[in-house]
Amino acid sequence: MTTVTEPHRLWRNTRYLTWLVSDTSKGLAAALFAFAIPLLALIVTNDPAQAGIIGGAGMVARLLLTLAGGILADRHRRILLMLIGSLIGILLAGAFTLLALGGALTFATLLIADVLLAARSGLFDVAGESAIKEIVPDDAMGRAQAANQGRDAAIQLAGGPLGGLLLGVGGWLVGAVMTLCHAVATVTAWMLQREMRRAGILDTGADAVAAGTETEDARAKTSAWAELREGFTWLLSRPDLGGVLLIITVINLGFNAAITTTIYALQQDGYSELLIGSLSAAVGAVMLVGAIVAPTLVPRIRAGVIAISGLSVVAIGTIVLSMVTEPWAIVVVLGASVLLLPALNAGMMGYFMVATPTQLLGRANSAAGVLGMGALPLAPLIAGFGLTWIGREWTILVCAALCIVAVALALGNRALRALPIESRWAEHAKQYENA
Repeated sequence: MTTVTEPHRLWRNTRYLTWLVSDTSKGLAAALFAFAIPLLALIVTNDPAQAGIIGGAGMVARLLLTLAGGILADRHRRILLMLIGSLIGILLAGAFTLLALGGALTFATLLIADVLLAARSGLFDVAGESAIKEIVPDDAMGRAQAANQGRDAAIQLAGGPLGGLLLGVGGWLVGAVMTLCHAVATVTAWMLQREMRRAGILDTGADAVAAGTETEDARAKTSAWAELREGFTWLLSRPDLGGVLLIITVINLGFNAAITTTIYALQQDGYSELLIGSLSAAVGAVMLVGAIVAPTLVPRIRAGVIAISGLSVVAIGTIVLSMVTEPWAIVVVLGASVLLLPALNAGMMGYFMVATPTQLLGRANSAAGVLGMGALPLAPLIAGFGLTWIGREWTILVCAALCIVAVALALGNRALRALPIESRWAEHAKQYENA
């Protein structure tokens, strides 16, 4: 007799919904600051190169602190770390609000604010990303990641015009709304922690290790460097995961540098913050459509096929982006470029979460973040100095060349091409466990 297991109903999972509200609130705060910081830097300095330095410094800080964040996420309770990170977010966003109200935003203060907020994200966001593995079962992970992509698209849809409106009033209002977002994230993280305890579910991080092959005493005697090295070693030993990271690094650098170049160029051409935010919202609307479609694609189409298709569309879109300058044309090109990105991200991130052991998830997450995003701090520098030295068109063409390289690497990567549909992820990942 065969027992048929009913598919997990994601939207009846109250713990996932609480986690989603907390993570979304934190994500909106980050989106508002990410939108405001380059424009504030350009307003204050009127220099794309200095704006690029501020953006690049923040990204470096986040990448470096992500390494420590991965260790924290595997040593300590991940939901508690979510709570602590949100509390720190309230303090930092509040301090930024006071600086803006006092008219104290300069190159130096913007640089410090960006670095501190980015460092907060690096230290604590890995815990939130890793906690989902204990909340959502493997057979629903692809759908959960697709839902998260829809959430991210909605944030972009709202974040652009909202950021433009707030910035039109003043940088202080951006800081005030960020503070409110972190407050919501704090309350919901506390609610999630209480709900997990009432349900008698082990919190993640330290408890997951204690339940595994290592004891907490053994972990306490292990150096942070050794733990970090373990995460990198495990990740790079997996042909189905490690080999894909170089591709992600190159495509992230190329596409993000092209978008940043476009934003800088629009501001320098005199377009308003509200219009630039509206362009971001229009692209977010397209991504939302892609995210709505993603839960249909991920269970039916192999993740490898989705990934290569999505990368190819991004590369073609970046080439075309160099040829258009009108805002409406930019929206059309970028919209077409990102349509498949939610499905691509859902497939890659979903498979990663299924394939990674719980006790390694924090460190593997941080290692993947550093390796996959390691070159991203160069994006604002490429945009800032590229606009100054060679102009908009040639800067974006350089970015397009990087995207083309990423597609070529993807086509030549057998492990990426072999990634299956969602229902076969766990089975597929097992063949690499002893590789």
